[in-house]
Amino acid sequence: MTINATLINLYHVCKRECWLHANGINMEHTSDTVYDGKLLHETSYPQRNEKHTELNIEAAYNNISLFGKIDFYDAGQKIIHETKRSDKVEKAHEWQVKFYLWLLKLNGIEEASAILEYPLLRQTDQLRLSAEDIEHLEKTIQSIAQLKESEECPPVINAKVCKSCSYYELCYINE
Repeated sequence: MTINATLINLYHVCKRECWLHANGINMEHTSDTVYDGKLLHETSYPQRNEKHTELNIEAAYNNISLFGKIDFYDAGQKIIHETKRSDKVEKAHEWQVKFYLWLLKLNGIEEASAILEYPLLRQTDQLRLSAEDIEHLEKTIQSIAQLKESEECPPVINAKVCKSCSYYELCYINE
């Protein structure tokens, strides 16, 4: 079983979306919001393409393969830069980035830090990984593994964030 950073993010927003994505039902290709986010990632910091690189990183935890794709990683400074469009689900973004920090730690890279960047808001947040964060991520990994294996899709959450979700029409088809 593989758990990636997207599932970490989705788990902290909506268990239903996490389950759907984990089980191969992907709607992101239909979302203007997702497209805008990718465009923002590619155009916000063009100078980085020369200095920093995307980084695919893997690790194993309790017979589960973990995977993440870091937007920009400055290896010299040991800083992850993650670019996001909006801070509507900021806690989910933070856990995604802390997951990246944990993957670096599992690969022997100690004392890395991260900057969560919201260019449209002109806002940045500095993040570090604590022992409590690692405990939370370990529990989250186990919960996602159980969720992924479940045959039952979790119910809709009827939250404000649903309106801009790429799964909105799928979740609310009966309404």
